Amino acid sequence: MNETLKTIAERYSCRDYEDTPLTDEQVATLVDAALAAPSAMNRQPWHITMVTDKALIDDLDRAALEVLRDREDTSTYERIRSRGGKVLYNAPAMMLVSADGSEFASMDSGILSQNVALAAHCMGLGNVICAMAGIPFKDDDTDGWKKRFGVPVGYDFAIAILLGTARSGKDPHELETDKVTYR
Repeated sequence: MNETLKTIAERYSCRDYEDTPLTDEQVATLVDAALAAPSAMNRQPWHITMVTDKALIDDLDRAALEVLRDREDTSTYERIRSRGGKVLYNAPAMMLVSADGSEFASMDSGILSQNVALAAHCMGLGNVICAMAGIPFKDDDTDGWKKRFGVPVGYDFAIAILLGTARSGKDPHELETDKVTYR
């Protein structure tokens, strides 16, 4: 099987990380993979914040859990608490992608995140594309999360990719072929 197709088939969403920090070389490789992502009309509507400050990741994790706890529907909060109480799964690194809100920015940010996820898997790193990292960035951002993460003015949280050495592995999800129509 082609190596790229093998990577796509084997990649899974890691939700359990070792405390081991990424090396400078790993960080640089992942940033390069992100910047290599195609975008509509090559506008590159993103800004990348590569976060290796574990204390900052943990602060964001606590804030996200507090928001979930205070919601009227606490089912997500309860699910996360039952799995160890970590929204960001103790990841030692996170690539936070913010976007400028232009027409294709959401799609382009998704493409970037898939580049990073596949690159990380090829490098032997666990990863998960994580929208829940954006929970504290919602509403009025009274705690200054954008500033703390270096999000430029005019940009908003788009997606995050949690990265690190997987503590445990798992099989990729089953393919749901009933979600395909051929004509």
